[in-house]
Amino acid sequence: MSLRIYNTLSRALEPFSPIEPGHVRMYVCGMTVYDFCHLGHARSMVAFDVVQRWLKSSGYQVTYVRNVTDIEDKIIKRALDNGETIRSLTDRMLQALHEDADALGIERPTHEPRATDYVPQMLSLIGTLERKGLAYRAGGDVNFAVRKFPGYGKLSGKSLDELRAGERVAVLGDKQDPLDFVLWKSAKPTEPADAKWDSVYGPGRPGWHIECSAMSCQMLGESFDIHGGGADLQFPHHENEIAQSEGATGKTLARVWMHNGFVRVDNEKMSKSLGNFFTIREILARYDAETVRFFIIRAHYRSPLNYSDAHLDDARAALKRLYTALHAVKPARLEVDWINPYAARFKAAMDEDFGTPEAVAVLFELATEVNKTGSTQAAGLLKSLGACIGLLQDNPDLFLKAGAVLDDGAILELIAQRLEAKKLGRFPDADRIRMELLAQGIVLKDSPTGTTWEVAQ
Repeated sequence: MSLRIYNTLSRALEPFSPIEPGHVRMYVCGMTVYDFCHLGHARSMVAFDVVQRWLKSSGYQVTYVRNVTDIEDKIIKRALDNGETIRSLTDRMLQALHEDADALGIERPTHEPRATDYVPQMLSLIGTLERKGLAYRAGGDVNFAVRKFPGYGKLSGKSLDELRAGERVAVLGDKQDPLDFVLWKSAKPTEPADAKWDSVYGPGRPGWHIECSAMSCQMLGESFDIHGGGADLQFPHHENEIAQSEGATGKTLARVWMHNGFVRVDNEKMSKSLGNFFTIREILARYDAETVRFFIIRAHYRSPLNYSDAHLDDARAALKRLYTALHAVKPARLEVDWINPYAARFKAAMDEDFGTPEAVAVLFELATEVNKTGSTQAAGLLKSLGACIGLLQDNPDLFLKAGAVLDDGAILELIAQRLEAKKLGRFPDADRIRMELLAQGIVLKDSPTGTTWEVAQ
């Protein structure tokens, strides 16, 4: 069975075939870097990490772009409140994002463009929209004229009148229509110098929506295969991206639109605005990183994910069962044979819209087989299939002894694994070993003569 993906645009499962045979181009909306990432951000990053891992496992070359929004109202306010420059704030928060993502085993995207590096491309796109009569100047800003773009609302599935009546629409102000959205915002006198750029429209900065249109077009071309992000971005952000991009180019922006579900706490969406969020760092202080990743992956990416300590405790216990099998039987090194019945069922699950719950169920079946037969081949297949979704690659001793003091031999073995990972250029793996040892109270010290360790004081 070939890969099928649920397309938000068509509201149906569709057979997937990239524009360029063998090469998938994917754009995912990244974070606005003004604060630490929360579990909702982790859910999106893990979901699309699994997508790109499975595409690679399926033989595709993948160009994966995840942008960084490093200019926006919240960023400006936070930098002013902190008494620091915008760049200082966004650099610091981007570094924290990378640390959190690395801990969760999230592979770096192929490209990670920052919005502030693409302002000229945004201005060029705005100019094209203005020449085509799709944008107009008003009160120092430049707005997109929504009613001049046929098909607006096709992603959200609502008419213009329905959107005006019920969705998150800004007040009218200088706009011709309440649904019109800003492409270029004129600078306010109170805003710092590093929050504005010169343009033919006067000093200002780009609107949020135009950033992604410009960066995706620049990095992937005017049409590409997959555009992803959280469900909250479907409207207005992604709807507006379609209008801007397709209005300017006359081409379909993305063939497939994918949206991951919300993280919920007490039946409410987890978000900073509601104040019911937990940062990744807060959660990783209480649970190991792979447990958090497993907790996210064993729910389907489009389903709501209900957060609670009980759910994470259950995820930890379930993951321990898989690692216990790998601890009891040394896995053979092998390439996955997709004809194998277990591998075939795993593949069928993942090929049906990245069905991780069913794929994880296959891992548990394999673990039972390992425990029953002691087969090193079955253990090797368990580990290899786990790698397809970023699981079961850690040292079983380390995982199973979490919370206990590691013996010297286990620590030295992990130091050797970290050294080997660094030699092979697998720096996220090396960093993960260091962080997991630190979680066990073991501090590593690198020097020109080698690596030593000590117990944290």
